[in-house]
Amino acid sequence: MAAKAEPVAAVDLALGALAKYERPDLEARLRQARERLLADHVRVLVVGEFKKGKSMLVNGLVGAPVCPVLDDLATAVPTVVTYAETPAATVMRVLDGAGTEAVTERTTVPLDDIARYATEQGNPGNRERLNQVEIGLPRAVLAGGLVLVDTPGVGGLSSVQASATAATLPAADAVLLVSDASQEYTGPELEFLRQAVAVCPNVACVLTKTDMYPEWRTIAELDRGHLRRAGIDAPLFTVSSTMRWHALLEKDDELRSELATDSGYAPLVGYLRKDVVGRADELARRSTVHDVLAVTDQVVAALRTEQAAQENPESVQEVIRRLTAAEQRATGLKERSARWQQTLNDGVADLNADIDYDLRDRLREIVRDAEEVIQNGGDPTRTWEQFVAWVEQCAAAAASANYVWATQRARYLAQRVAEHFDEERTHVLPALRIEPSDALRSVRAMTMRDDAESFGLGKKLMTGMKGGYMGMLMFGMLGTLVGFSLTNPIAVGAGLLMGRKAVGDERRRLITKRQNDARTALRRYVDDVTFHVGKDSRDMLRGVQRVLRDHFTAQAEQMKRSLQESLKAAETSVKATKAERDTRLAELNAELARLDKVAQQVRTLLPRGRTGAAA
Repeated sequence: MAAKAEPVAAVDLALGALAKYERPDLEARLRQARERLLADHVRVLVVGEFKKGKSMLVNGLVGAPVCPVLDDLATAVPTVVTYAETPAATVMRVLDGAGTEAVTERTTVPLDDIARYATEQGNPGNRERLNQVEIGLPRAVLAGGLVLVDTPGVGGLSSVQASATAATLPAADAVLLVSDASQEYTGPELEFLRQAVAVCPNVACVLTKTDMYPEWRTIAELDRGHLRRAGIDAPLFTVSSTMRWHALLEKDDELRSELATDSGYAPLVGYLRKDVVGRADELARRSTVHDVLAVTDQVVAALRTEQAAQENPESVQEVIRRLTAAEQRATGLKERSARWQQTLNDGVADLNADIDYDLRDRLREIVRDAEEVIQNGGDPTRTWEQFVAWVEQCAAAAASANYVWATQRARYLAQRVAEHFDEERTHVLPALRIEPSDALRSVRAMTMRDDAESFGLGKKLMTGMKGGYMGMLMFGMLGTLVGFSLTNPIAVGAGLLMGRKAVGDERRRLITKRQNDARTALRRYVDDVTFHVGKDSRDMLRGVQRVLRDHFTAQAEQMKRSLQESLKAAETSVKATKAERDTRLAELNAELARLDKVAQQVRTLLPRGRTGAAA
């Protein structure tokens, strides 16, 4: 991770300069910044429909056949490709719990067995219950912290799988939407892009298989037109993974260069390095600069206060008065009644209510539409599988949209809370890494009762005979009153009509019963979705609340501690002799010069013209 060497060195320099001041709170903040730098990675989701070339694209980017790509293979489990010193593969499954409390089992497997775990053919329906397959490779493109995630094909971006993929968007740093040159963008693809742009900082489109379709340039222009009309600001790259692979295998330098150029991978790799990894590196540097300067500024403020008190003993009382007032304000920031605490608590309470209402409103609309389909669709058992798939798709889409909206609102709330700390300096928010929701996995399948009555040929015959017998008997008895025999033609005809009516009535009764059973199953399923998704959203918001509370409480504590140190130094200076003041002033000047040198070196992490904003 060479790109992070300079920021890590800057944090180490600041830690060394801070060691003599006995400020464990500030040292802890710098150590957290250092750990964050070493642990941070740039997560790129590669999404798209089945057989559009996602796995081949990932293989082409890393220059290795890590993702199975045969025509009869389809990705079933997210495959995460990350940097490692030696090639390795690990499968991960959640044993118990959810979110941050989940218990995950990691098992190392041979690289040659990846297809057994990651594909639909080797692991149908994800029967292994895997969360993801992780592959580590020593590749330069991954060395800067880039992590590529090959997601399962979604079989139409309005499907259940697509909605589950959309729920992972808040945890991604970038998204590559993959489609091939066989057709222009569909409505679901554009809707997915709108969701991605709303919550993800980097979104790009990749048009694959340009070697297979001569009219790929026309498709690319049509796609760009769709993006413009939809107001989606996302670049579109055209690539041929087949040419890329031939270029990697070709030994002739001239032909290899030609194939590499024609493959179209160079602009895509440049985008990932500059706009994705590069922006993440710039953000990490800016955050590092802010943390280091925020820490050194607090120490410098205390030293300058003491310096002013030592140089002008007659003004010490005014300095003490000002510091005391500032300390009281800092103490107020720590209290539960502080304005930022009120903003956070009220915001989370409002957000919980709004998100719950939004989820219930979306699901109520699904119930209304589904019940109308049941009412007008006849016997629900005939189309039950298609109906269940449609309801699950709609519920997953509603849960995904609700989760994405909750993520947006949570980030906005974090900005509102940070405004209470902006009087002194621009505040950098903590990293709100909101993990994808997995609530729908806990929802039971929508099923009807197994004891549903059948209406086969035997039952139809018995029902018809019963109705026909009653009809024939009744009209036959009436016929005897006018001299007809009991089995006259009128009685027989009436029996046939009554038998037919009895069969129809019984069929309608059974259909009505099945429709009622279908409504019950529908409401039971939607209630289960509401319960699990609502719980997951509340847990997510509680996690955001804890992160923000702990972060800003630590900032308030650091401010108070720094002011207390300054106040103590000012009070001590009153009792100092002139010789002691002169000696201390020399020490203070040397320490301030040393800290100023640290600040200047840290500011060099950012390009010229941006250090002022970071300071």
